[in-house]
Amino acid sequence: MATDVVTGDFNINAEVDVKSIEATARKARAQSIRRLLRYTLLKLVALVITVAIGVYITVIVANMGGEVDKIRMATIRETVALAATADPSFKNLTSEERIAVINERVELEAKRYGLDRPFILRSFEYLKDAMTLNLGFAQQLVSDSGSRLVRNIILERLPSTLVLFGTANLLLFFVALFAGLSLSRRYGSWADKVVLALAPTSAAPPWFYGIFLILIFAALLGLLPFGGMVSAPPPENGLEYALSLLEHMILPVSAWLLSAIFLTIYNWRTFFLIYASEDYVEMAKAKGLPDGMIERRYILRPTLPNIITSFALLLITLWTGAIITETVFNWPGIGQLYARAIGAFDTPVIVANVVIYAYLLALTVFVLDFVYALVDPRVRVGEGGRKS
Repeated sequence: MATDVVTGDFNINAEVDVKSIEATARKARAQSIRRLLRYTLLKLVALVITVAIGVYITVIVANMGGEVDKIRMATIRETVALAATADPSFKNLTSEERIAVINERVELEAKRYGLDRPFILRSFEYLKDAMTLNLGFAQQLVSDSGSRLVRNIILERLPSTLVLFGTANLLLFFVALFAGLSLSRRYGSWADKVVLALAPTSAAPPWFYGIFLILIFAALLGLLPFGGMVSAPPPENGLEYALSLLEHMILPVSAWLLSAIFLTIYNWRTFFLIYASEDYVEMAKAKGLPDGMIERRYILRPTLPNIITSFALLLITLWTGAIITETVFNWPGIGQLYARAIGAFDTPVIVANVVIYAYLLALTVFVLDFVYALVDPRVRVGEGGRKS
């Protein structure tokens, strides 16, 4: 009987312990889910507020605090006056009547564009339209197809920018990444010293190198075109069009690489050197592990969050293009469109570029938090960051 009692007590206690552990585990999972949901919600709210503040500042700056409205009113008055003088019946009116007619038409146009209300009120309407991507019509610019829709104008220019700067930035990223990793193994070699000596050349912007490349390879040697995206008229054959596009990309891509390649390689090389000096790397070398395995497991893997961050930010910066570089090479992309919009005080196009970039940046920052948790087990989403 004692044995049965003891055995029975043991089974009862074991069953109680299992249920307690399962309950604790369920409670911990529920807390983790609630913490993750709370963190996600707060993060989204914070990003939306940040984007809204940035977009509103852009609206204020793009309108120069309301000064652009005065320019638009002057343009409307001039347009109305020219249209009125072209009307034969207008000539039969007295000067007072002419002024009254012009003022009436100007007021109607101002009301149609909403310029009859204070700018501070309209600025919040601009903010709402921008945040909902209700971009409407451009005030001055038109697309190549004749459309004034901001969406159409941007979509026609975006592929050109993505092709050029996507190619240039991806080449820059991967070449610099692997070159930096190679130099970190040969610290102090002649190649390392050459990169270190040439790093200050990145102080010059891409368009600076672009001017010299155009002078040498286009003006003097005549080997490459001065600018543009394809030959004029554009080739009808698909293969010939692609070859013409590649030929026109050589100079701007080369200028972009020359401007940044040495400094970027130096940055990555220094970054890998820091991780290569860790104790666990020295231990792996002492064990006789191959260099390739050490680089993959003990140097590249811990740097994955930084590499992913650099690559993600690189992708979204493709949206903005480069105003001066595209202008120098006459490349019909977003950067050149942005320059035209600024010169024409075309607020909708300026705000559209900023809003879409802001959304892409906010989305990238939001997703990166979860990507870090996937690639780095030390990161816990919603627990205050990295745990040692």
